[in-house]
Amino acid sequence: MDTMRKVPELSLMSFLNGTNNDKTAFVNNLFSGLKDYGFIVLVDHPVDYAVTNKAYSLIHEFFQLNEETKKKYVCKEGGGQRGYTAFGVEHAKNSPFPDLKEFWHVGRETLVNPEMKKYFPENIWPTEINEFQDTFLKLYNALDTTSVVILDALGMALDVPQTYFRSMLQDGNSILRPIHYPPLDKNAPKNCVRSAAHEDINLITVMVGATTSGLELLDRDGKWLPVKTTDKQLVVDSGDMLSRLTNDVIPATTHRVVNPDDASTNRYSMPFFVHPNPDTVLSCVPSCVGTGAKYDPINSHEWLMIRLKEIGLMKK
Repeated sequence: MDTMRKVPELSLMSFLNGTNNDKTAFVNNLFSGLKDYGFIVLVDHPVDYAVTNKAYSLIHEFFQLNEETKKKYVCKEGGGQRGYTAFGVEHAKNSPFPDLKEFWHVGRETLVNPEMKKYFPENIWPTEINEFQDTFLKLYNALDTTSVVILDALGMALDVPQTYFRSMLQDGNSILRPIHYPPLDKNAPKNCVRSAAHEDINLITVMVGATTSGLELLDRDGKWLPVKTTDKQLVVDSGDMLSRLTNDVIPATTHRVVNPDDASTNRYSMPFFVHPNPDTVLSCVPSCVGTGAKYDPINSHEWLMIRLKEIGLMKK
């Protein structure tokens, strides 16, 4: 793996619009990219750049508001799954040091099954920012649709029916998280970084290319590898839930956001954490059982609650 050491770049449009050979190549490269690196970069996709560009403009505007105004939008329920989470609240699992970031959460607005409503707090919208709600719902829906396509392709590699991921993604508890990493305060603890090494909780993460560099993945050979993208690309990585489903055939990807050389710089990013619906039971995909499943089946909502406590977003 030392030959290239560059995150694979793939064309999602080749899977959507290409020949059968194009589709097969995308499926194989997606699977091998996630298995061998844990990250892939989509150089083209159906998400409208005008929407992502507008969203970046609006989150910049929101995060410039004063602390008192922003804290009006802290959600008191559900482990901060909606609205604003203040700077220094979240930390990586098993880390005593807070991450140097603040963020906003947008969740699913419409449900096919009304009984799922009990799991979904209402979205919160800042009244100070025009077009915030409309723009972020457009972006949420675009990333939601795109994530289904990506998991359809991955499902082909895993030899599961097309309904496998689609059924768990219906009413999925996916979260869009615009993040602000502010300039580094000279008084910040020495051991704090913008985002300490961690794995995502979910199936996959689909992230709009960040405004500046800093993202690094821990390659499968144990070396840190920078992930470089433009704001027109999407980055996809594998999370804990996918690791459980695939018996670690596709491990969860350890990644971090390192501090910049120039302490005065801001960084913004917009990950979309793809979650199944809360009733989904995470159990091993038959093609990945091998000599035996490593993990007992667990309800996805139960797993989410465990992990939110581990990273400081819910009380233990």
